[in-house]
Amino acid sequence: MIIDMQEVSLKREGRFILNNITWQVENGEHWAILGLNGSGKTFLLNLINAYTFPSSGTIKVLGLEFGKTYLAEKLRKQIGFVSASLQNRLHKGDNAFEVVLSGAFASIGLYDTPTDEIRERAIGLLRELDCYDYANRLYDTLSSGEKQRVLIARALMAEPELLILDEPTNGLDFLAKEQLLESVERIAGGTDGPTILYVTHHVDEILPVFEHTLLLKDGGIYDAGNTERLLESDVMSSFFGVSVEISWKGQRPELSKRSHLS
Repeated sequence: MIIDMQEVSLKREGRFILNNITWQVENGEHWAILGLNGSGKTFLLNLINAYTFPSSGTIKVLGLEFGKTYLAEKLRKQIGFVSASLQNRLHKGDNAFEVVLSGAFASIGLYDTPTDEIRERAIGLLRELDCYDYANRLYDTLSSGEKQRVLIARALMAEPELLILDEPTNGLDFLAKEQLLESVERIAGGTDGPTILYVTHHVDEILPVFEHTLLLKDGGIYDAGNTERLLESDVMSSFFGVSVEISWKGQRPELSKRSHLS
């Protein structure tokens, strides 16, 4: 079991931010987490990463039960996490190769001396994610799409059991977005790759490899399960609170608002 949450709630300033979350992710499953801004996605990820702890309920991540194990160091080396907050913390003087290398040590910045094996792995990931040509460029000078692919390579350096991608296409143009999604699809399709959680508020980013979807709304689970069952017009209309139409093109869903005439 990768994630096992039982009746988990998170309360802040007298208000429930997450309420009664029961959710399980099995090894090898890839999940999309879909929710609008303010639905609680960030707080859910903070719980999974042990950046915060629940007000009630039980959580096990990668077999480690919160409250019974010292989590931080163990989890950080087993979870690859790509988020906007991480991007803002990176050292401006590091090049793309150094950023990727730092992933082997779960550190911000490179303070340890990488072995030849670590360097070879970093080079392999840079090639796999189409980053090799700009490996020696300062990370801060890269385009948004290039930065995101470097961060994914960094997240894969420690061969994590769980890879979390938190809205990775934010700020990307169409081409950069599709290139990134192609990289995600390759990783998910690998035989020895990690379980992936892909967090988004865009239905069209839910790739065929994400056979499971969690719908998060107002801090609670609206529904969870088979992606094709959930990404259906009536379900999505109820979820979003507005009449929408889901169509499928090339195994990818597209969302549009229903015309009053239809």
